[in-house]
Amino acid sequence: MPVYHIVLFRLKPGVTPAQLSAWSQTTQAMVGKIPGLTSIKAGQPLPISVPRAKGFDMGLVAVLETPEHVATYATHPAHLEVHKMREELCDDTLAYDLEF
Repeated sequence: MPVYHIVLFRLKPGVTPAQLSAWSQTTQAMVGKIPGLTSIKAGQPLPISVPRAKGFDMGLVAVLETPEHVATYATHPAHLEVHKMREELCDDTLAYDLEF
């Protein structure tokens, strides 16, 4: 069954649209490089969700084929590059994995 890797991000003050665009492009490029990663989408919360978002202003959903692929994803060099960028852009993150 697929695993949905959900991550919420609290961006640092002053993060620019250009920085987010570069991060998004690098994130999208992981599909096809990381075994088992079938898709990845990121974006901001809908306006109706903002009051409940507790300051998290961006989210990501990655779909992986199996739970074993989550471990591969976590340590893959392409993901580590995105992780490094995330540390530069974000004050906080929250990750959660669900299998359906």
